[in-house]
Amino acid sequence: MGQVFFPSYLIGLREGLEMVLIVSVLVAYLVKTDRRRHLLPVWGGVAAAVVLSVGFGAALSYVSTTVLGGPGQELFDAITSVIAVALVTWMVFWMRRTARKLSGELRGRLDDAVGLGLGAVVGIAFASVVREGLETTLLFFASAQGAVSATPLVGLLAGLATAVVLGFALYAGAVRIDLSRFFTVSGVLLIFIAAGIFKYGVHDFQEAGVLPGLTTYAYDASGWLDPGSWYGAVLDGVFHVSAQPTVLEMVAYVAYLVPVLALFLLPGRSARQTPRTTTTEPQHVDATA
Repeated sequence: MGQVFFPSYLIGLREGLEMVLIVSVLVAYLVKTDRRRHLLPVWGGVAAAVVLSVGFGAALSYVSTTVLGGPGQELFDAITSVIAVALVTWMVFWMRRTARKLSGELRGRLDDAVGLGLGAVVGIAFASVVREGLETTLLFFASAQGAVSATPLVGLLAGLATAVVLGFALYAGAVRIDLSRFFTVSGVLLIFIAAGIFKYGVHDFQEAGVLPGLTTYAYDASGWLDPGSWYGAVLDGVFHVSAQPTVLEMVAYVAYLVPVLALFLLPGRSARQTPRTTTTEPQHVDATA
């Protein structure tokens, strides 16, 4: 179960917490500035973003499993995997760079939207959330490809539920979490997940006949690495170590993981940021400041 549960849970938790924090900033700012009448349009925009994201996921699944088949399905899955990897890579670096400015930018856009009317308030809430929602959907679709049970969906929903609970607790000041550390650690784990998705995307390209080497294996550990065992589930689910990967899969995995992880953890990135915050109250995302 852990083979497919943990990556989906992490995706739901990380992306869900980003969405919850965005909504918290918008809601808290409206409450503080005594503009509660605009709360309903904000929630309307959030609901529309959620509906679109779910619909996008349903469309991806329908195209992959019903419209396409054989090499066409493999090629579709491979392309969506590459797009998902590009998005998650951009996302972890973007969040690392702009997290401390995010709340100020959101409040500024919300002020402009309030001046334009309720429709603009709906639009700013929708636009602020839908990006995260579509990223979550695409990343989940790419990571859950090939699953034969509902475990990935359970993991995603569990992660989203955890994010909502944490968001409420942060908003109420009931818990304190170092969000900078959280996004750094979760970013590292997401990079490992993205490397695995890229690896499986290359495998799909090979199965579709676009890339060669489908039967040229880097190694064969099928004699001792049981994917159904707990250690096999951990190795495959977290680090994407499979029993019989192709040479191209491993080249793609290492070629992505090593440079991206090194750039993400580069000490100079943290040093260039504004003073590191250790608070984890809503003020961390400027919900009340």
